Amino acid sequence: MKTSITNFSFTRADKEILKQGTWYDAYRKLGAHPGTFRKQSGVFFSVWAPHAKTVSLLTESGGWEKSPVPMRRRQGGVWECFLPGCSVGEKYSFYILGADGVVRKKADPYAFRGELRPGRASVVADLNSYAWQDEQYLSVRRMQDLHASPMAIYEVHLGSWKRDPDPDFAGFLNYRDLAGELAEYVTSLGYTHVELIGICEHPFDGSWGYQCSGFFAPTSRYGSPDDFRFFVDTMHHSGIGVILDWVPGHFPRDEFCLSTFDGTPLYEPDDPLRAELPCWGTYAFDHSKGEVRSFLISSALFWIREFHIDAIRTDAVAAILHNSFGRERWSPNKYGGEENLDGMTFLRQLTNAVHTLTGGAIIAEDSSILPGITDPLPKGGYGFDFKWNLGWMNDTLVFFDKDPIFRRYHHDCLTHTADYAFQERWILVLSHDEVVHCKRTMLEKMPGPPDWRFAELMQLYALQIAFPGKKLLFMGQEFAEKREWDENREIDWVLASEPEHEAVTRCLKALLALYKQYSALYVDDGDADSFEWVNRHDADRNIIAFIRRRSGSYNGALLVLFNFSPVLYADYSCGVPLPGAYRQVFSTCASSGENRTFTAKRASCDGFPYSVKPGLHGFEALFLEFPIKKQRKKP
Repeated sequence: MKTSITNFSFTRADKEILKQGTWYDAYRKLGAHPGTFRKQSGVFFSVWAPHAKTVSLLTESGGWEKSPVPMRRRQGGVWECFLPGCSVGEKYSFYILGADGVVRKKADPYAFRGELRPGRASVVADLNSYAWQDEQYLSVRRMQDLHASPMAIYEVHLGSWKRDPDPDFAGFLNYRDLAGELAEYVTSLGYTHVELIGICEHPFDGSWGYQCSGFFAPTSRYGSPDDFRFFVDTMHHSGIGVILDWVPGHFPRDEFCLSTFDGTPLYEPDDPLRAELPCWGTYAFDHSKGEVRSFLISSALFWIREFHIDAIRTDAVAAILHNSFGRERWSPNKYGGEENLDGMTFLRQLTNAVHTLTGGAIIAEDSSILPGITDPLPKGGYGFDFKWNLGWMNDTLVFFDKDPIFRRYHHDCLTHTADYAFQERWILVLSHDEVVHCKRTMLEKMPGPPDWRFAELMQLYALQIAFPGKKLLFMGQEFAEKREWDENREIDWVLASEPEHEAVTRCLKALLALYKQYSALYVDDGDADSFEWVNRHDADRNIIAFIRRRSGSYNGALLVLFNFSPVLYADYSCGVPLPGAYRQVFSTCASSGENRTFTAKRASCDGFPYSVKPGLHGFEALFLEFPIKKQRKKP
């Protein structure tokens, strides 16, 4: 049933909340909406262009510029028209005579679908045609405490995870084709979530979706909006959460996009020192404008409401927080500092809206050292649920990059990460950024001969699982891909069945199973009491040891030991706080045996009253379960 046009007409109340920056469902009126007017079916179009002299609607069926449809200016600088006979699937653009006298052909900022590149038009879509089947999943999600749950994320770029196998068409697979296979694969590995790169529509494949032209449109590279809904539905049916990469800090300079939208800097700041981001060749959003905040926050909520996305990963938060980001010359704020005060206000407004109006979560990708990103808003924080731990990624990979004989000089890169492990709610990431542009894959970062490199890679994954924080790994690294990621080809699946590569996958599966089995690894991983050093200073032997536990208790705790050298330390002893039998539950070293137990003796070691003597093989990561306390029977 078509909706009446009166439901889309722009009102005075809409004008006020749009300007205030609090119209959090602006997409329900702005954009293109199928409906009826005077018993005629058609589509209602509206666009915000307050400084435009005239705005016309262009459609493919109308011959584009041959038959422009004039739009009527309404209050608040919104232009509207109703086009009878227009229907879902129609391609359209706005023809805007700007305040500067220049005519520009613009895509709809609120379009629900975009034309497949190199096309630039928007496409009329209906958001009410899909019947969701994931209510059971959503009801469970609403009851879940994400901070106290295991969270292991498989980061994936759909267009290069799998490609069309037809040699005559080396193109993209549809969301529906990808859904079942990816859900089954991710479930078999043991991941709890997928994080999707490049879903918001974008003009250039090489931007990976981080220069976005469609903030309300899933990319047409892989199908329709309903195809993407099917994808998310399938993931939820398999118990897999979906995280969407989203970019509210900047947008591309392409003329059909948001830049100089109505002949003025509308979505970008007036100040050229703030408008441009030279480091990316993009324009920054002007977060001081209420209309821009309404646009962006509506976009974030749109994906959660209309596509059932579980979490929004907010890209380039540092670019929003700092006027100096990526700029040699920058404009200070009113106090003379380089902080972007409007950006700070926007981020707090964003996280508050996500938490109070949806059941979703929000994650920060932030390279700055500004504190409080994951602190609650009442405590002066920014309210994000998690922050990517880029420091851990950088420091850890610096350590692993060194030949074992030199690692003693970089030991602090490894141990220093624990010093800030509880300053925020972290996600430990080994992301796409680290396996492109001559950075080498995770396997190729490891030094030494091939057998060393595979063993060291398994240690890296074991360290990620053992260390406090949620987990993320980019696709292809689970089977130790050798070639750097290229968005134009699929990952090298042929390697996955080769013995050494398959061993890495088995190791990762076992680690993820261990992660979900032992609550000590995830329940209190934001609490400093969940982590305890046993040995952090043994740089000469490249050894560290620590305890992961539930806060305030050793019940179900794990003792984790790493030997980052190829040397066998058969007599290695380690201090422990309790007597009893410590049982091996995992080792990256196949020759270490299984289910071994080590009895703690009363012998002071590492500052503890007891010690165990497990020994350590070269390049071994060893997990030992603490003694299980027997419960006394009640009399």
